[in-house]
Amino acid sequence: MTVITRFAHSRSSWFILASTALGLELSALYFQHIMKLDPCVMCIYQRLAVFGILAAGLIGMTAPKYRIVRILAAIIWAISATWGLKLALSLVDMQTNPSPFSTCSFLPEFPAWMPLHEWFPSIMMPTGMCTDVPWVFMGVTMAEWMVVAFSGFLVAWLLFIVPILSGSNKPSLYK
Repeated sequence: MTVITRFAHSRSSWFILASTALGLELSALYFQHIMKLDPCVMCIYQRLAVFGILAAGLIGMTAPKYRIVRILAAIIWAISATWGLKLALSLVDMQTNPSPFSTCSFLPEFPAWMPLHEWFPSIMMPTGMCTDVPWVFMGVTMAEWMVVAFSGFLVAWLLFIVPILSGSNKPSLYK
């Protein structure tokens, strides 16, 4: 087994994925509750996408030696990162090209059976506007930083998908 395959089959790789997502979630809560920056509905959806990546990391940590667990975690990781990137790009577009015809809704459109904004209003209730740019670091907006983050998650997924899918009990040609 190659080093990258062994790493993809270890708990530490999935722990790093989950920790990175948890760091982003904690940063979002810091921006919202400490810095008093109001999240918009697109921010809330991106937060949910990051929760998906966190869930993928936690699932992968449960039993990384089993291919089915790694595949399930990788699927959730890819879907969440792709959806998050799509949302972040849409938000960047709304902020750079504001239009009265291209706005986001005031309330999230969660399914009726899972109203997260009602269950967890301090985390999932949007209070800001999508066209507002409340924070810039090094000339890059928060939405643009999320494009970078989700792109990074997708690049990491592309680097790890072959090792994730490979079997752990195959004999190595390089032993």
